[in-house]
Amino acid sequence: MMSCINCFHLPQDNSASTGQKTFLGFPSFSIKGFLKSKDPQGAVSFSMTDGVNEVGEVKVSHLQMEEEGEDSAPPEHKCPALCDALHGSIQDKENSPMMRAVLCAQVCKLYRFQTDDRRWLLVKEQMSETPLSFSVPKQLLSALVQELTSRVLDLRELGQLLPHWDGLRCDVINLCNHLIGCYQETLTEIGKLSASSCFKSSLSKSDRHLQFVPTNLHSQRMEVTSPGSAGVWYEVVTFGAPADHHYGFRHGGLKRILCKHRRSSSVSYSSDEGCRARDLLVSVTHLQPLIFGLAEELLSISLEPRANRLLQVLDGLSQQVHRFVHALKDELVKSALLDIHSQCASNCNDSHVHSNGLLCEGSPPHPERLAEDEYDEEEWDLTWTNVAKSLNCIIAMVDRLLGREPHPQEQPPAEQQEYSEDTKSYNNASPCSSSESSWQEQLLPLVITLRDCVREAVAKARTAMTFVVLQEAVGATMNQGPAQILHRRHAVFSQALSALVCGFVLRLYGGLEDPEFLQQLLTVGILVQFEGLLSTYGEELGMLEDMEVGVADLRSVAFKVTEAKTEQPKDLLPLLRGTWGRFVVEVPLPPETFRSLPEELKAGRLIRVEPILFNIGINQQQSLAERFGDSSLQENLNLQSCERLRAYCNALRDALPRMAGIQSLSESLSSLDRSVEAKKRKNVEVLWIAASVCRLVNGIRLTSCKSAKDRTAMSVTLEQCQILRERHSLSQQHFSTSLDCMRRNGCRMDNVQKNVGNRRFAFSAVQLLTFPRLYRPPDGSYG
Repeated sequence: MMSCINCFHLPQDNSASTGQKTFLGFPSFSIKGFLKSKDPQGAVSFSMTDGVNEVGEVKVSHLQMEEEGEDSAPPEHKCPALCDALHGSIQDKENSPMMRAVLCAQVCKLYRFQTDDRRWLLVKEQMSETPLSFSVPKQLLSALVQELTSRVLDLRELGQLLPHWDGLRCDVINLCNHLIGCYQETLTEIGKLSASSCFKSSLSKSDRHLQFVPTNLHSQRMEVTSPGSAGVWYEVVTFGAPADHHYGFRHGGLKRILCKHRRSSSVSYSSDEGCRARDLLVSVTHLQPLIFGLAEELLSISLEPRANRLLQVLDGLSQQVHRFVHALKDELVKSALLDIHSQCASNCNDSHVHSNGLLCEGSPPHPERLAEDEYDEEEWDLTWTNVAKSLNCIIAMVDRLLGREPHPQEQPPAEQQEYSEDTKSYNNASPCSSSESSWQEQLLPLVITLRDCVREAVAKARTAMTFVVLQEAVGATMNQGPAQILHRRHAVFSQALSALVCGFVLRLYGGLEDPEFLQQLLTVGILVQFEGLLSTYGEELGMLEDMEVGVADLRSVAFKVTEAKTEQPKDLLPLLRGTWGRFVVEVPLPPETFRSLPEELKAGRLIRVEPILFNIGINQQQSLAERFGDSSLQENLNLQSCERLRAYCNALRDALPRMAGIQSLSESLSSLDRSVEAKKRKNVEVLWIAASVCRLVNGIRLTSCKSAKDRTAMSVTLEQCQILRERHSLSQQHFSTSLDCMRRNGCRMDNVQKNVGNRRFAFSAVQLLTFPRLYRPPDGSYG
């Protein structure tokens, strides 16, 4: 026997004339308030389907809930005990400050399902919106605007450049300024909408100002309470596949577009190398005038010799020169100079019109280099070594003038040896003595040599580091094609990141009291399994190409747990820090909760994520792809995800060999490999096994189709019933009935209504003939 308690919707009215059911409206009330009420009967207002007009009251009583199904249920398993368990769950879990901060606009359904041993399960299905739908995109846009603005400032601070490089700089600055303008406009519009909403409907997925906001993002959660046991929660995040519907898919998705437009360049630098280059530019720019100033002061003092003051200035000069030489010894400078020569040699016949209108025909930064047969890699080492040697000669002259034994300053052994050799060479070559000329006259040529060596080193270092900064900027912007492509990639990433943050927060909250889970976060990070239901035909192929890149970009994201200032919702929302390619999401926890964490997490240890994507198309378009098109993208995706999943599981097994269920992973992974390699049409078993493994290793589950409305509803309701059957002994004879009940009366039907305004899944009877059997909704729920 099975009974369903629908908390928000009245049973549909049977029409005697047609045999059809007509939806009348719905009463809304707080489950928590109702269960806490001592009044056995309460009245709630009844609203029409528009949710605005109230047309009467509906009586809801504890008696009705308790007596349903009593004849077939053993006395000890009647509903009152289950309602008490639910009441405790709502009070303790759902009302916590952390949950209130990240979940809103909740819809809840209650069910009672019978198990194989004729006991009763109380199942609570809950679907919630989240303010993260807007807060994460807003933070990302702000971070991107700040990063692009900093890049423009960095490039402008490079000063006057040769024509070729100046043209390249103009290209990058113009692209950055274009994106800054677009992102600031988007931020303004999102700010207006987020003040009144936490949700972007499927009808708005092509809205230009909502490109960065995930479509139809919800948490889908199920609590299962068995008699005599506490409730167990299962979660999946649902959202429309991260894709840019505004720009569309006429030319495919990101994977195809990036391959087509990516500029071929043998020279590329990481953001870390770009930072090192900027730091070195600042360092040499700061040190050069200090060295020149101290050298001039040394000459001035030498006119009226004062030994103590002369040695004091010489000591300061030595310290600054040593800092200068240490900065120049960075291998990045040498490699950049070599890259400059290589690029000039290879591009000498190329031409390009920059955005400043300049036609550059292979203009190299150093034309004289092209006349040389081969670039001498040791030339840079000689350049900075000459700076050190010229200082050593000055030190030797001062020692000689003061009548002291030559001695090196505090230097590394190698430089001490150089000092000795330089001094010996200088003494042998210098016929002058202090009696023949003034001290200044003897120091002047050595100081001039030092200044010349410093100027040469600064010029080469500035050329090399300017090249690195420019190439890093080009790699981060121009190499990905026009601004529209970079914009698209950022938007797709934003959608995927918003869903990831929602899933991580919920998974973290659920595992705070599990020491093994917290240790897993520290050692191997957390698995993030995206389930796609997109076809590999037509526009959805482009969506899948967008989604693949968006999911892959999440590999550069890390999480960090922080202590919240207060328990107010605004202080518990995750914060985004960092720049593109190395974002860190900070998740604040209430002070008392934070203090109970392991020391490494409290110290700010980063938690890495391992995102994987499994996709199986299930609709009629996938039938066309399998018969007449190409499913290779899906096949390759699933194979790669299998490999990454196995690598993660192996690392987890090595790190936590005693973790519950860890030993059964090998069998599940082998089954997954066989399913992926089977090349079976619409092989949804791949999705089932992947989801099972994900839950086994405490991973985050996310499910997507085009808009997370119809196919996603079929997937999450099927997964819920499979969990009830496999983990909670749901009676096999009631499996199909339970599945139909969840689809016809459950939260996903509310999701359909809030997206498109009606309570029917957008399938036709002909379309459903091509769907796998378990992904077909019950009669009367579609059309």
